[in-house]
Amino acid sequence: MLRTIAVVIMDGVAPFELGLLCEVFGVDRSDDGVPRFDFRVCGERAGEPLRSGVGMLVTPEHGLDALAGADLVAVPAHGIIDDYPPAVLAALRAAADRGTTLVSVCSGVFVLGAAGLLDDRPCTTHWRHAEELARRFPAAKVDADVLFVDDGTLVTSAGTASGIDACLHVVRRELGSGVANAIARRMVVAPQREGGQRQFVELAIPECTGDSLQPLLAWMLEHLDTEHSVADLAHRAMMSERTFARRFAAETGTTPGRWMALQRVLHARRLLEETQLSVEEVAHVCGFGTAALLRHHFHKIVGVAPKDYRRSFASTP
Repeated sequence: MLRTIAVVIMDGVAPFELGLLCEVFGVDRSDDGVPRFDFRVCGERAGEPLRSGVGMLVTPEHGLDALAGADLVAVPAHGIIDDYPPAVLAALRAAADRGTTLVSVCSGVFVLGAAGLLDDRPCTTHWRHAEELARRFPAAKVDADVLFVDDGTLVTSAGTASGIDACLHVVRRELGSGVANAIARRMVVAPQREGGQRQFVELAIPECTGDSLQPLLAWMLEHLDTEHSVADLAHRAMMSERTFARRFAAETGTTPGRWMALQRVLHARRLLEETQLSVEEVAHVCGFGTAALLRHHFHKIVGVAPKDYRRSFASTP
């Protein structure tokens, strides 16, 4: 059962990520049939104000001894630093040794990594921090595509609002869908979101490391609605097919087909955000030909269907 929740904070705590933990676990919603949690905000020393990342102080009511007996210990986002307080890391390791469920929100996973709790375990963080997490903790199995990862006693979430997804998931896992839905309803959020982080990532356009193909790449971008064979592109570049394929891979890091698919998806994203063209029309304009082919490539690269993406990111109703 999920009764006692302890949140560990340090200097540099992010107020929003701390707030979402307070909102899910710290608010008395017993009038909605939600069990009341024993909610504890803990610091290295009880009553000692800690700096947040936005110019205000947060004072924990409890010290690290309050982690004892907690069913769940959560770490909100903090500034990513090289040296976290040794007492905090030791307290997290002790909680893990007791079998306590650990939850991190966004960059809070770096604290768990510093405590040595990510080795050989799947985890996630904000997509901007994923490469750094993998670099610092090479034994961790970092998945940058998902909103959260449930590995039993370790639950890690991606950026900001993904912490809500992870916390509601833990509530659903431990107390059932009815309780999770009741909390979500009061928070006015979806009980369970679809898709992963890829829909929020600004896709990088493969860059050309040389200039020999730059005019051709510009021409290809101007003719996304046209089908281009390798033979046609090689002829336009005045190269043999073998030389062209080798040069294209060297300068863009990918194949002509994959490069075009990515450019078409990038263009489709913009059209879905900024226009009211139907999915079928977007597919035609971007060179996919059919809505089915657009949906296939869009979901493969972005992680959600075009209509779901438009529902979340369209700039016009």
